Amino acid sequence: MLHKKNRKKLPLLAAFLVSPFISWFLSAIALFLSLWVIVPAPTLFLYALAVGAPEISPWLVGINTIALLLNLLRRHQGKVYIILLICNLFALILGLLPLIQFPAANAAIATQVQAVLGENYLAAVPVAHRAQLRPQPFILADAFRGIPLRKVRIDRAIVFANPDGVSLQLNLYRPMEIGKYPAIITLYGGAWQRGNPDSNEEFSRYMATQGYCVVAIAYRHAPKYRFPAQLDDVQAALSYIKTHAGDWEIDLDRIALMGRSAGAHLAMLTAYDSSVLPVRAVVNYYGPNDLIRGYNDPPFPDAINVRAVLRAFLGGTPDELNELYHRASPINYIKPNLPPSLLVYPGRDHIVQVKFGRSLYQRLRATGDRAILLEIPWAEHAFDAVFNGPSNQLALYYTERFLAHALKSSDYQPFN
Repeated sequence: MLHKKNRKKLPLLAAFLVSPFISWFLSAIALFLSLWVIVPAPTLFLYALAVGAPEISPWLVGINTIALLLNLLRRHQGKVYIILLICNLFALILGLLPLIQFPAANAAIATQVQAVLGENYLAAVPVAHRAQLRPQPFILADAFRGIPLRKVRIDRAIVFANPDGVSLQLNLYRPMEIGKYPAIITLYGGAWQRGNPDSNEEFSRYMATQGYCVVAIAYRHAPKYRFPAQLDDVQAALSYIKTHAGDWEIDLDRIALMGRSAGAHLAMLTAYDSSVLPVRAVVNYYGPNDLIRGYNDPPFPDAINVRAVLRAFLGGTPDELNELYHRASPINYIKPNLPPSLLVYPGRDHIVQVKFGRSLYQRLRATGDRAILLEIPWAEHAFDAVFNGPSNQLALYYTERFLAHALKSSDYQPFN
């Protein structure tokens, strides 16, 4: 039986839950957050809202539904509740938009993956590895509880170079079992100006549990250090990895380069031009690839001031440094027989616009290279910062399959 004090509290709690304050508060918060599903951020300060809102859409649906029900109970008390109900319905529709678009986006990507890699592209991947892959492109429970992460071995802050007195470090993520593993070398984003190997650590840990050695590397930052200093640092890291591969249980015949934003730009330049290590696959999350076009055609709104970022990275404008901009653009290195590329671009990206991803994809396909464009219509730049969001669940589902096909196939044949 309930204690007398607790019995007295129950009516108070019920009254509190249906009080006008709660319904008004939930309605206001839910509508404010839901609006960012479609509204682009005008400033960097607000950018996190535009990135995060689509990724918490299941939560928004729940909050909007509760607010709608609370206001429905009070609809007879005046026009204000009718207005609130209309706002609730509008916000609920906004929250549902990513989930409504999900099936069509997934179907288009699945069709493209099979067309490029083959209908049975995982057949040569050992059954034990296939069993570890995520079973569905979207798992609703994971959107609320998070994607489960198991324990892995982590070695942090390993110094691999000291250019100009700058200590460059890497993190190493490995499965708990001793073995020999394919490697994913990752480069963080941050407009070439910020970031460190700890960035996106959930991904690094997750892929380590999937049977990869993940090496997250650092590079020098602009504006103090300008291009091609960052590219030199990537090559130095690859040389260091090559030297220590045996100690780190890395299979040097099965290497993939992966980057996000600025890191994806460096990963593409390395894989498409010249790499110290043979690269079996490239994973590019929303990377800039045509810097001249990016400077001349910035997004609107332009929350980070793309032109200022490029001037800081390269030291001037395309008119002043045309050759350098050309050298720094991965799209200019497209040629036949490149490693297969997975291109992941958000449809609502207001930093690296999706049309640049489409152009890169078309150029790769025109030269006969294997490329897959994974376009996420509702997502913003850096969507995968919300690791369990719908966008990252979709991207992760196909990223791990793409990498399994490239790095774990038992009938391994070099691509080049």
